[in-house]
Parts: sequence; structure tokens; C-alpha cells
Amino acid sequence: MGRHIHVIGIGAGDPDYVTVQAIEALNDTQVFFAMDKGEAKSDLVALRREVCARFIREPGYRFVELPDPKRSTGPDYREGVSDWHAARARVWASAIATELGADGVGAFLAWGDPSLYDSTLRILDAVAAEVEFTLDVIPGITAVQALTARHRIPLNEVGEPVLITTGRRLREHGLAGSAVVMLDGDCSFQACPPDTKIWWGAYLGTTDELLVAGTVGEVGPRIAALRADARARHGWIMDTYLLRPAD
Repeated sequence: MGRHIHVIGIGAGDPDYVTVQAIEALNDTQVFFAMDKGEAKSDLVALRREVCARFIREPGYRFVELPDPKRSTGPDYREGVSDWHAARARVWASAIATELGADGVGAFLAWGDPSLYDSTLRILDAVAAEVEFTLDVIPGITAVQALTARHRIPLNEVGEPVLITTGRRLREHGLAGSAVVMLDGDCSFQACPPDTKIWWGAYLGTTDELLVAGTVGEVGPRIAALRADARARHGWIMDTYLLRPAD
């Protein structure tokens, strides 16, 4: 049969977000590969282990934690990401070749959904040039879905599109309509007009979940303070928000 890799979306934090399809893939896996991003983010690996412990029916699987190469912070963002992905691909290729038998089944557990601001699939494309394996992808509940569900709002306005973007691009291009913003370490919403509506969430689906809604002028400073405090306490933060221009 040859080596096989599952890429499994495990949702935005709540184990109840894990789908039946994902549970079947978890139970089919012998080796789980996880990136060790240091002590500050060790609870992300712990949450992955918790999902496995809850849903896998028979013991016998194992976790292989891989050192995460350091990411460049140079001025060329795309070049830095490309180099980081290449370094990760080398680590993953070596691990798959040495830790997974010729007919073994391995898995990478992707936070949220593997299709949305996640590098797993791009890196595995590079790995496939070095190690032979087959691949399937199990979709998961995204942070976008969790955010709108927890705030009890629709994602889009009637007949209108929604942009999914990053904080960097929001700063560069501004807000032209409804937008979900991810990967924003700089609270870029603060550059929007004060009457811009915002729905913000961090650690969605976990016991540490934080939710704030209002206008940028009303709640923007509170979000920035909450975010800074939470990141200092946990050593990491995953947050996202939905913006809409004033009516």
C-alpha cells in the first residue's frame, strides 16, 4: 500500500468541533507528527494530544514532536516564509522517512481547517519530492465559523461578499467592505474609522476564550489591552475578527 498521510482539520479549539470523518482518520493513524514550537506553545501540542486521547478507541499510536525551524524576521516577508517552509519540509521529510514504516499511516493535525492560512499542505507538496506517500485531507471547523457562531451573527450581509485577509494587508489596502482578519499581531483594526463594526475573538472554543464586539472607537482600545495581556500570560495568542464599515 505504501505510506499514507492524513491531514486532519481538528477545529478551532473545542474538541466537540471534531467531525466524524476526522475521528475515523484519527483512529486510522499510527504516528502523529507535531511541531514543537517551544515551551510557550506547548499547550497547542497538549490540545492535540487531548483530541487523540478523547477520540481514539484503541491505544498504540504515538506522537513524534519535531523541532520547528526558526523563521526569518527580515524585511522580505515572502522570502522569509518560503525559507521557513523549505526548512520545515526538510525536517518533515526526514521524520516521515525514519518514523513511519513503508506501509505506515501518519497524520498532521491542523488547527481549524487545512485550507485556511495553514502551511501544512504547501509543505507536504515539497516533502513529496523527497519521500513517497499518498495523502488525503479532512476538513475542519475554521476560526471564522467559530467566531461568527460565538457572536451569533451571519458572516456576510445580504448579497454581499466577504474578504478573508491578514492584518498586514488590511494596513496596506484599508477596508472596502466586510472582512475577516487573521494573523494580525498589530491590532490593525485601529487604523479603521472609529464607527467600523468589529467582532473579535481569541482562543475560540477553549476555556480561555475571549469575545468582544462593538465599534472600533468603542472597544478597540479594550481589545488591544486584552490581547496584550492574554499573550503575555499564555506566551501565544490565536485571534481573529470580522470588520464591517458603518452603514
